[in-house]
Amino acid sequence: MDKIASFTIDHTKLLPGVYVSRKDNYNGQILTTFDIRMTRPNMEPVMNTAEMHTIEHLGATYLRNHNEYKDKIVYFGPMGCRTGFYLIIAGDIESKNIVPLLTDMFKFISTYTGDIPGASPIECGNYLDQNLPMANYLAKKYLDNVLTNITDDHLVYPE
Repeated sequence: MDKIASFTIDHTKLLPGVYVSRKDNYNGQILTTFDIRMTRPNMEPVMNTAEMHTIEHLGATYLRNHNEYKDKIVYFGPMGCRTGFYLIIAGDIESKNIVPLLTDMFKFISTYTGDIPGASPIECGNYLDQNLPMANYLAKKYLDNVLTNITDDHLVYPE
């Protein structure tokens, strides 16, 4: 079996950042998958499921309501390794071009208060597994340490 592209990235060199993971042609439309890496793989603790779940709910809600991108969002969800998220957007897009969108999204998450959208037993299969204070903290940390003044070594996969 062929190794999938994401397993060919040297995770020992991978920094938190925003990377183009892949581009796929689906019925003549380019779909760009972004690797939104929030923690350094195998170097930092992974995120717990509760805060990841909260970031997923808030991020998906933000993205699917965004004036410019709402009709282009295909998917936003957690990585199984719990070091970040995948975002799939319709279009041929580079990492640097979505930094403003992600900056606004992580500002939204970092300051969000109130009820978490979709966190009820009717709307979610695991609605109790949420942690808003930790989601706020991690979003602010990613915003301050990665997205603000982001450089190429956080936008292009290491060789």
